[in-house]
Amino acid sequence: MTTYAALLRGINVGGSKKVPMAELRTLLEGLGYDGVRTYLQSGNAVFTAGHGDEESLAAELAAAIERHFGFTVGVLVRDHAHLRAVREGCPFPAAELEAKQLHVTYFSGPVDPERFAPVDQAAFLPEEFRLGDRVLYLYAPDGLGRSKLAEALSRPRLLKGFTATTRNWNTVVKLEELTAAPAAE
Repeated sequence: MTTYAALLRGINVGGSKKVPMAELRTLLEGLGYDGVRTYLQSGNAVFTAGHGDEESLAAELAAAIERHFGFTVGVLVRDHAHLRAVREGCPFPAAELEAKQLHVTYFSGPVDPERFAPVDQAAFLPEEFRLGDRVLYLYAPDGLGRSKLAEALSRPRLLKGFTATTRNWNTVVKLEELTAAPAAE
């Protein structure tokens, strides 16, 4: 059995794509997953599965959400090892920053650095970004809502062909912790 985190993109934002966490837990349990837990209302779930891999589990969950709720949602699934590597690989001094200043965008696949080469990082300083394994780390000292770099990085041409979803550092840490610990019975 492997423990995973499911990251749902764009749910429970602005009154659209409502996915109550209790219903999401029930849906995951109905798919045969164990130890199902959710974190916050923004589409984070943790579960264990004895079958599949990240891609097949994401596809299975996305299809189940569409059948149950009637709309499509981008879903990424990552195992504990990946979440730990993301946390440990942070190129910014996470311990010295507020959670609102540091974000991770998870991508559905590897990202070629050339894709982001047109973004003039110097023009956005002190904001910065760095790429990792299927992730982008963003340092935004004034928070994501005021970040001009985050706006530039979310342009459709940069994200074309990917499912991408962003979490603040507190959520990054919590999901890594939740996937490391067995669920209480």
